[in-house]
Amino acid sequence: MKISSAKRLALGIALVSAVGAAAADNASNTGYLIDTRGDVAKNSYNECWHTGYWTPAMATEECDPALVKKEAPMPKEKEKEPEPKAEAPIAGPEKPAVKAEFKAETLFDFDKAVVRPEGMKTLDDKVVEGMKAHPEVELLLVTGHTDRIGTAKYNQKLSERRAAAVKAYLVKQGVAADRIKTVGKGKSEPDADADTVHKCKGTKKTKKLIACLQPDRRVTVEPEVQVPTRK
Repeated sequence: MKISSAKRLALGIALVSAVGAAAADNASNTGYLIDTRGDVAKNSYNECWHTGYWTPAMATEECDPALVKKEAPMPKEKEKEPEPKAEAPIAGPEKPAVKAEFKAETLFDFDKAVVRPEGMKTLDDKVVEGMKAHPEVELLLVTGHTDRIGTAKYNQKLSERRAAAVKAYLVKQGVAADRIKTVGKGKSEPDADADTVHKCKGTKKTKKLIACLQPDRRVTVEPEVQVPTRK
C-alpha cells in the first residue's frame, strides 16, 4: 500500500512533535532528547542527542562520561608505624637507699671510739640491712663529726677514729670493706640545722655547753656512689 507524500510528511511531523514534546518535558532536567518510551534518544553511533537546553553541568555518565565529575578516591589511611618499644625506666638516685645520722652518744661512750652494744643494734637496723638490700650503693660514706670543745687536732683524730670504728663494725657484719669510705671532719662542720654556732655561747667545758653542742657530735652515713637501677 502506497503512502502519499502528504501522509508521509504528516507522519514525520507527528513523530517529531511527539519526540519534541517528550524532550520538552525532560529537557530542563536532563538536557538530552528523550524518546516516547522515556529513554534517551541515540543516533546510529550510539551517541545521545543534546537538546538546546543542554549544558556540560547536565552531563550524565551514560552520555557524556568524560564530562561527569569523578569523585576523588578516598585517601588510603596511612599505616601507623609501630611505636618504638620503650625501655624500662631507670630509677635515678634521687632518694638515697641507705642514709642515716647518729648522735655520737648513741654509738660511743663520751670521748671514746668503740661502738657500744646499743650502737651496734642501731647500725644493724639502719645500715647493715640497707647495704645488703641495696647493691646499687657502690660506696658508702661514713663521716665523723665532733663539737668545738678541745683542740682542732684532737677533735680531728677523734672524728676519724669514730668513723673507722663504724666501718670496722659494718665489715664485721658482712658489708664489703671496699664499699665503705670513712672521713673525719673534726669540729669543722657544726650542725647547720641546730645552729650551734650562735645558740651555744662560750668555749669553757661546762655541762650546759656540752649539752648545747650535742647536735655537732654525730656520725653520718650516706651513699657517695649509687648507680641508677631499673624500676
